[in-house]
Amino acid sequence: MVMEIVVLENTKNRLRFQIVGKTHTLANLITKKLWDEEDIIISGYNLKHPQTSNVELLIETTKKDPKKVLLDTLTKIKKESNEFKVAFKKIAK
Repeated sequence: MVMEIVVLENTKNRLRFQIVGKTHTLANLITKKLWDEEDIIISGYNLKHPQTSNVELLIETTKKDPKKVLLDTLTKIKKESNEFKVAFKKIAK
């Protein structure tokens, strides 16, 4: 299944988009991890209602391309998730 993303705003230092069919879980993970990046001015999300709307994320940076910062952050999330999986497999035997 392919995740659907709708770009609502895409400028030099600002990216606003919706993730169709997703709610707090994914949005919270992404926005919290984005705050680890020093170039982030705004990292947040809005969900009008969890049963009737798609989550909307907003990323604003000082200099870097927000799309690049997001991609780098997603790579870090994937790495941490894999590290957790390896660690958990060790204790789940």
